[in-house]
Amino acid sequence: MYREWAVAGIPGGVLWSSVSGGGETRVLPDGCLDLLWSSRSGLLVAGPDRTAHLSRSAPGDRWVGLRLPPGTGPAVFGVPAEELRDRRVPLADLWGRAAAEVTERVETALAAPIRNDGPDAVSAADAPAAASVLTRVARDRLRAAGGPDPVGARVAARLAAGATVAATAAEVGLGERALHRRSRALFGYGPKTLARILRMRRALDLARTGAPLAEVAARSGYADQAHLTREVRELAGVPPTRLLAPARSRPQAS
Repeated sequence: MYREWAVAGIPGGVLWSSVSGGGETRVLPDGCLDLLWSSRSGLLVAGPDRTAHLSRSAPGDRWVGLRLPPGTGPAVFGVPAEELRDRRVPLADLWGRAAAEVTERVETALAAPIRNDGPDAVSAADAPAAASVLTRVARDRLRAAGGPDPVGARVAARLAAGATVAATAAEVGLGERALHRRSRALFGYGPKTLARILRMRRALDLARTGAPLAEVAARSGYADQAHLTREVRELAGVPPTRLLAPARSRPQAS
């Protein structure tokens, strides 16, 4: 069971919680960094992925997370995004003793009130309490850092809208080499990689509305449907038809 909701005070941030049914979950790249609490591993930082991350879990594993929008994570965690690329890192490796204080606050939120399903469980009522701790911690860190680099949001927005790297660099007042360096620090990879990832996500969102893949390819800036399929396979590890199969088997939401 997975659910998500908006977070106050961090534009573009998303809070989420999950109870695993077991097995493998394919997490698609999105240019984001996440602050996570796991019933199995404690507090973790999920770095920006270049390709899909396969997460394996046992039945009943619980997660609570704060997904930070592209470009915001480095100000929260205090390290360039490229140092976390394709990695899952214990928060203690980045924050030392400060991470233990956050862990205590999260576990206190999860333990009160204690549920019948055990002290380590995260019920639907508990998850928002734990998520609020993650949110407060992230907001405090952002405030102390003076906020995220404003270039990050501008670059991500332009690339998400389909702008070229050259046009994006000109709009934010940087040369293409300078934009590449800044992007590696903010997103974990260069602007061309981020543009590919954001275009794939834009295409998949459109496909989930029921649009045919040929139309999706044309509207999302791919040369044709074959180009779309190759790009999705490279980034997600499977073709779009496999990613979309569950959604296409259900009636579209009204």
